[in-house]
Amino acid sequence: MKNLLVAVAAASLIAGAVTPASAQSTSPTLARIKTAKTINVAFSGDSPPFSFVGSNNQPAGYSIDLCKRVIAQIERTLGAGTLKVNWLVGGVADRLNMVHSGRADLECANTTQTLQRLNDVDFSNLIFVDGGGLLVRNESPINRVTDLAGKKIAVIRNTTTEERLNYVLKRAAVNATIIPIANANEGIAMLESGSADAYAGDKIKLVGLAAQAKDPGKLVLLAEDISFEPYALAIPRNDSAYRLEVNRALTQIYMGGDIDKIFAEWLGKLGRPSPLLAAMYLLNSIPD
Repeated sequence: MKNLLVAVAAASLIAGAVTPASAQSTSPTLARIKTAKTINVAFSGDSPPFSFVGSNNQPAGYSIDLCKRVIAQIERTLGAGTLKVNWLVGGVADRLNMVHSGRADLECANTTQTLQRLNDVDFSNLIFVDGGGLLVRNESPINRVTDLAGKKIAVIRNTTTEERLNYVLKRAAVNATIIPIANANEGIAMLESGSADAYAGDKIKLVGLAAQAKDPGKLVLLAEDISFEPYALAIPRNDSAYRLEVNRALTQIYMGGDIDKIFAEWLGKLGRPSPLLAAMYLLNSIPD
């Protein structure tokens, strides 16, 4: 994958970029970070393998590793030494509100970029693409969306999955009960106890949650997709110079080979990146 990205980048047209010095002078976010010598980062505590609280009580995951490299790029741009990082845990609505209100300078999780969310925050280039799916117990008769009639489905409230699930059920004329929940752990607990027949979420996240369940062998992920989920890092609106530095860091990760190591660390058990994901890395790299 790395060789492909490098080859295409070499053939790309050269585009101008804002210099670090001018970025500092035109970005209110960078100026605030430099003055405080601190960057506030919102993350999810229960979204493995993307973002979660690790065994050492510190943030861990695919998105966290990307954000640590973004923070390193911001440190280089500011030239002010090592920044203090305040990690702020929260659900998706909380994280986006933190960025919108100025409490967080960066959001690192498995957050889907949508037109509606762009009303309140901006987003980096894409960091991953996934699809929404359904996790069920392996003895369940549920094999597809049409089998959900009369069933109870847990889904985290105010997420793109909840919105899409409602649409898919309505389109298929399936009468099911949707149970809005607060977090992923609640969904897995309901599924394991039988108080929910299915748990809807992003597929890669569901795989990670199933692996950490009490008995992973009792859970199965359905093959059918219910949504398309393009992940990106949420950042403050109307700060193009700051967004440039975030995207500069992501490009360095994609083109320099770090993405291979990060993917292998957190997603390697699933195999190599799909053709769609490999293309995403390529198309979201910006030539200097």
